[in-house]
Order: sequence, then structure tokens, then C-alpha cells
Amino acid sequence: MHLLLADDDELMRGLIEAVLEANGHTVEAHADGRAVWDAFERQPAQMVILDWQMPGLDGLEVCRRVRSHEQGKDAYLLVVTARSGMRSLEAVLDAGADDYLSTPVTPEDIAARLRIAERRLEIAEARRNAEQELRKARYLAGIGELSLALQHEINNPLAALLTNSALITSGLLTPEETTEGLKTIDDQARRIADVVRRLQAIDDPRSV
Repeated sequence: MHLLLADDDELMRGLIEAVLEANGHTVEAHADGRAVWDAFERQPAQMVILDWQMPGLDGLEVCRRVRSHEQGKDAYLLVVTARSGMRSLEAVLDAGADDYLSTPVTPEDIAARLRIAERRLEIAEARRNAEQELRKARYLAGIGELSLALQHEINNPLAALLTNSALITSGLLTPEETTEGLKTIDDQARRIADVVRRLQAIDDPRSV
């Protein structure tokens, strides 16, 4: 997994980076909020770990920006801070973060949060796959319904058109019956043409 890390404390940054890499992940580390935000814009990460107070942009502002990014809605955001208490937690969550760690932190703390993030990302991926399959199923069901509707809309006038055409071609009809048959052919051809026009007027042919 590709992770982004931002902490202006070199020792803390090194500790977190070491734990993440030891768990098999690729880490891009930065010393300030502006740099990590620029990095996210270049290559969105599945997980972002942020110090709260940093030069440039603080961790909460980075959280807000990531959450507003098209590819940041499912990213796992973890804030590391020396602050504690309910108000601090509320501020972190209000900014869009998933969780926070109060310093001092241990490698075990970081590894535990990493496992939570991995599980959360797996669930998010499963949800996206399920939604995609549901959209596909609805699309295919729509195609089936459209096919039945088209059969009804076209088969009936087409049958009348072909029947009258065959009768006229056979020469078995009186002049009056032939005139009436030609009128029927014209009416049914117009019905079919109207169906075709409605199909052409569909705004988004990818949906049904």
C-alpha cells in the first residue's frame, strides 16, 4: 500500500516510517503539510498520517483538503498529536480524519492503527465492487426490459405492415381494400419510425 506521512519532528517521522515499511508498505515522508498535500495531489494515497501542528498547512487542513479531493473520500486519515481530550478528538473527526493518536506513541500503537486502516480499506474496496456489480446488474436488467418493450412497440405494427403488404402484392384485394391496406401500411410504418426517433433521442445511450 502507498502511504503518505507528514511530521515536522524528524524522530517521530522516522519512527512511523520505519514501522510502516517494516509492515511491507511504501512510504513517502514529508516535513510539512504543504508538501504532503502537494504529494497527494500528484499521487493520491490510500492512507495519510499527519501531525496536527506543522508548518505550511496543519494536519487538520490537509485532512479537509484530502476529503474534498475526488480520490480522497475513501483514504484512511490518521492524525498524530500531543493534544488529547474529547474536544481534540471532535476537531480531528470534524476535519475528516478517521482516527488519531496522542503522543508519545509506540511502534505497537502505529502497527495497531495500520491494521485498522488495512481492514477499513478492504471493506471500502468490497463496497465499491458490490456497488459496481449492482450497477451492472441494473444495467443488464434495464436492457432486458428495453428489449421486451421494443419487441412490443415494433412487432405489432410490423406484423400489420407485412400482412397488408402481402395481401396487396397477391392481388386478391379490391381497389378499396388496397387503398385501405396502403393506409394501414403507412400508419404502421410511421409508428415504427416514431420508435426509432425516440431511441435516437436518448440522452445517454450508456444507460437504460
